[in-house]
Amino acid sequence: MPRHVTLTPHLSTDELERRYRSAQEPHERSWWQILWLLSRGQTARQVAQSTGYSPYWIGQLAKRYSAEGPEGMRNRARLTSHRQEPLLSVEQQEELRQALAGPPPGGTPTTRWSGRLVAAWMSERLGRPVALQRGYDYLQRLRYSPQVPRQRHVHADPVAQKQFKKS
Repeated sequence: MPRHVTLTPHLSTDELERRYRSAQEPHERSWWQILWLLSRGQTARQVAQSTGYSPYWIGQLAKRYSAEGPEGMRNRARLTSHRQEPLLSVEQQEELRQALAGPPPGGTPTTRWSGRLVAAWMSERLGRPVALQRGYDYLQRLRYSPQVPRQRHVHADPVAQKQFKKS
């Protein structure tokens, strides 16, 4: 005879269904569906056939729900971020944005900012070495692109190019 998984009645069957239908995060949606089906009296094996989860995992979800209630049904992998903090604070990024508006330090007025120059600027502000790639990354993050015309070939003939273009 199949074993029924018992749930602590934190929420009604209708509330479990409502949470299942309104969940945005895919894992949580599946978990609410499993709890809803269990609360309707289905066995773990029946729920496993309709959802694709194993009966063992369904039992673990039921255990977590019974112990922690609705708050236990959050996807814990989404709660913690493995991202590294940005090197520059918001204020420092704004300072860099203002610096990008002018010529780079130590350069001529025609010198343009590059990843190398931004990395040097960041190293000076942070007091430690910064990889060249991080300088380029911050140029991209701040949406900086030097607006310069495309280079022309040394032997380009403007008259021949104009005749070649379709009118």
